[in-house]
Amino acid sequence: MMVGMSTYVVIPARGGSKGITTKNLRRVGGVPLVERTICAALSSSLVDRVFVTTDDPAIAEVAARAGAEVVDRPAAIAGDDATSESAVLHVLDTLREQGEPDPDLVLFMQCTSPLTTAAEIDGTIEVLEREGADCSFTGSRSHAFLWRRGPDGAEPVNHDVSERLRRQDQPVELADTGAVYAMRTAGLRRNGRRFFGRIAIHEVPREHELEIDEPVDLALAELLVRQAEAAVRAERLPERVAGLALDFDGVLTDNRVMTFPDGTEAVSSDRADGMGIEMLRGVGIPMVVLSKEQHPVVAARCRKLGLDHAHGIDDKSAAFRAWMDEHELDPATVVFVGNDVNDVECLELAGCGVAVADAHPAAAAAADIILSRPGGRGAVRELAELILSHRKGA
Repeated sequence: MMVGMSTYVVIPARGGSKGITTKNLRRVGGVPLVERTICAALSSSLVDRVFVTTDDPAIAEVAARAGAEVVDRPAAIAGDDATSESAVLHVLDTLREQGEPDPDLVLFMQCTSPLTTAAEIDGTIEVLEREGADCSFTGSRSHAFLWRRGPDGAEPVNHDVSERLRRQDQPVELADTGAVYAMRTAGLRRNGRRFFGRIAIHEVPREHELEIDEPVDLALAELLVRQAEAAVRAERLPERVAGLALDFDGVLTDNRVMTFPDGTEAVSSDRADGMGIEMLRGVGIPMVVLSKEQHPVVAARCRKLGLDHAHGIDDKSAAFRAWMDEHELDPATVVFVGNDVNDVECLELAGCGVAVADAHPAAAAAADIILSRPGGRGAVRELAELILSHRKGA
């Protein structure tokens, strides 16, 4: 936090939307848009308080659960023609009526920009201070040749048709992403708008200019968010993954068992996980399955996959240590995948503990990485692709 400076974030989140019904509650990466924005703001190192102003009880409930302070937005400033500035000023006025002073800086953030990060929020504040500006916003670099329709046909906006420059030779231009705006509060009150005085821009990656306006934007956002989350997971992998150990039930299966009248049992697994194991075998990574389950189905499935295995073991962590010693593996280079409380010790012992998406909370808390796929439904394939992508990047 900048010394002596108070900074609030206001997130306008109306219930109505013409393009997408209940847009601010639509999920991207499994998280409602309004919650994604709140989480980014709360993660900022320079923000003191986060407010959501809304006219929708469902949005208010999600916002409060995510950790924001909720302010009811009057119907008079909640229609299609209402400005974001009016919502921000209403929040400030509400706080003033409660006897609270204005913050030094106020930011407003749009729920429709799901790729915004805490670092970009911090950067928008920092560039305002660094440049002595009155307001700032996030912008992404653009190389577009813009045109507009005129009375005599198309007219160039930002280029000369008589001298077509290469894109890289064009002057640097930045497009307003619509994600984050920072303003000195006193200036906002005087001018009533987001831009005034000296304006600074914090540049963000081009893909972060995506705004959710149409259904197709949700699909694109989902893809970009998953790529971003996979990149974060990959950063937590050992620099070189030298070994992989896996639990069986709940990792290579969906943790359910089918019992037939004659007492025999069967489990459900995903062929995609088998392909993931084959991919890792192709780059020479030793693998083992460690399971307390005594049923012969464990051995049968592991033989089918060509995996070393030890099942019916009482002390899984001891077996894990013994396997690493046998293969002369440094624990810091080994990944362990688990899903339940009896995997916690192994998850903590490994250089990188990985939990499947539907893992028990204790296992998830002990893991360095939580996958997006549940056990027995592609989690191992997801991890295999993550490891191979990480190896390629390294």
